[in-house]
Amino acid sequence: MTVWSRFVDRIDTVADVVHEWDERAMLSISEASFVRRLPRVFVTATYLGDGYVWGGLALGLLAFGDSVDRWNVLFGAVVTAANLILVWLLKTLFSRERPDAAPEGMRGRLIDTYSFPSGHATTSFGLAWLVAIAYPYAFAQALVYAGATTIGLSRVVLREHYLFDVVAGAILGTLVAASLLHLFRGAVF
Repeated sequence: MTVWSRFVDRIDTVADVVHEWDERAMLSISEASFVRRLPRVFVTATYLGDGYVWGGLALGLLAFGDSVDRWNVLFGAVVTAANLILVWLLKTLFSRERPDAAPEGMRGRLIDTYSFPSGHATTSFGLAWLVAIAYPYAFAQALVYAGATTIGLSRVVLREHYLFDVVAGAILGTLVAASLLHLFRGAVF
């Protein structure tokens, strides 16, 4: 056996262990008693995470904000576009299948076939980070992160994503937003 094949075997073993942990975590979360009492909350959060929450916030800022708010909305659109492109590339690269079984009556509609990373979590946390930086008010920051967390959690509750997909998406979205802000800070802000 070559060094390369041993390396690939170890990577496969690690991937299997992570996947088994991810399955157990998803089932534990989706079967938790508090989740079973609030199924509509999580279905609604998933649908709102399709962009309605962030689009509504953007429309409000465009309609009632000033020029700084309009720049923030434009930057939010750039962050979202970059995140969606990166999510599509990573989903294509990793081709991780979505979980098999959804709780009865709680399956949302699937937007695509693959699971890693969660697009909902990536875009939500990218925009939550941007809002938290642009509007440094504790209430606004708590609200956008509570929304992003609920959207991300809804993807696990509905068994459309594994927990690792959502955590990776949250980290990815935040890193993309922070990197783009750092890159464009001198040019735009």
